[in-house]
Amino acid sequence: MKRLLPAAILVLGCAAALRADVKGGDADLTLDWINFAILVAVGGYFLAKSLPPFFRSRSSGIQKGILEAQQIKREAEARASQVEAKLAALGAEIEKLRSEAHAEMEKEGARIRQETERHIQKLGEQAEREIETAGKLARRQLQAYAAKLSLDLAEERVREKLTPPVENGLIEDFVSDLEASRN
Repeated sequence: MKRLLPAAILVLGCAAALRADVKGGDADLTLDWINFAILVAVGGYFLAKSLPPFFRSRSSGIQKGILEAQQIKREAEARASQVEAKLAALGAEIEKLRSEAHAEMEKEGARIRQETERHIQKLGEQAEREIETAGKLARRQLQAYAAKLSLDLAEERVREKLTPPVENGLIEDFVSDLEASRN
C-alpha cells in the first residue's frame, strides 16, 4: 500500500496536468500546483522511506543509552551502598582498633612493669652485694687500722717502760738464755 501511494500521486498529478491543458486558462497555476504536489509526493516518498529507519536507529540508540545509563546507575547505587556499608562499619572498625590498641598498650605496660621490677630486683641484689663487699672491705680496713693502732700503742707503752737499765737487763737475760741453750 505504501508503494501505491507515490504512484497514485504521480498518476493524479499527470491527469491534472492533462486536464489543465485541455481546458486552457489558468494552466500555469494548475501546473504550479501539480509540480508542488509532485514535489511534495516525491519528498514525502523519500522522507517516508528514509525517516522511519533513521528514527528507529535513533530510538534504538536512545534506548541503548537509557539501558546503559540505568546499568551505570545500578552499579553506582551498588557502589554507593557498599561505601555506605563500609562507612557504617567504619565506626565499629575504629572502636575495634581502639580496643585492640588499648589491650596491646595494657599488655605492653604489664611487660614493662615486670621488666622494670626485674631490673629493680637485679639492681637491689647488686647493691646488696656491693654493700656487703664494701662492708667487708671496711671491716678489713678497720681491722688493719685497729691492728696498727694496737701496735703503735704497744710500741709506745714498750718504749715508755723500756728504760736503759731495763733494756740492759733484758739483753743480759737474752744472752744468758743463749748460752744456756748452747750448752
